[in-house]
Amino acid sequence: MGMASPSPYCVSALLLLLSLLFLSSTVAVEASHCHPPTHLHFYFHEIFGNGTNSTIARLFDPRGGINNGSFFGSLTIVDNMIREGKDPSSRLIGRVQGLAAGVSLSDSAFLTLFDFVFTEGPFKGSTLQVFSRPLLEPVVIERPIVSGTGAFRMARGYMLAKIIESPDPNNLLIIEFNAYVWHKEVPISLGVL
Repeated sequence: MGMASPSPYCVSALLLLLSLLFLSSTVAVEASHCHPPTHLHFYFHEIFGNGTNSTIARLFDPRGGINNGSFFGSLTIVDNMIREGKDPSSRLIGRVQGLAAGVSLSDSAFLTLFDFVFTEGPFKGSTLQVFSRPLLEPVVIERPIVSGTGAFRMARGYMLAKIIESPDPNNLLIIEFNAYVWHKEVPISLGVL
């Protein structure tokens, strides 16, 4: 005994229901981005000299040495500073903690996984997670924001980064960041649950 084939009415109703579900989920996603993004502007300070105050640790040098034309095989852990300004004495508002791995044999591409941890200011206690494969050649590097915590819960967005002139180019890298973050509106007070 075979199964009866569905009537054209059932197929049409099912297609209509699936279309409505798709449209409602699309509207819900778009509604979460109705409000303008939160714009953050800050500076990343990395001390890369060999001194005890270095904010990076290279675990593995690039395959073929540091001057091989690519950074393939390198692995670096970072705990850099987020400051309000480009001046190294400007207010510290957080840390960038994570890792960068050289992943290309032919260019200067890194796979980076960073937590932007805000320790001062209106977003104290919140984080943004960035996971990307930036190339170092462009003047402006774009990175996607893939998640967040605290005030940035369910964050999505992007960061634009540009290397700026450093007062100590042999020991200090300064990068200007502009981040545009869409996130769930949550109270900034991050106390007890």
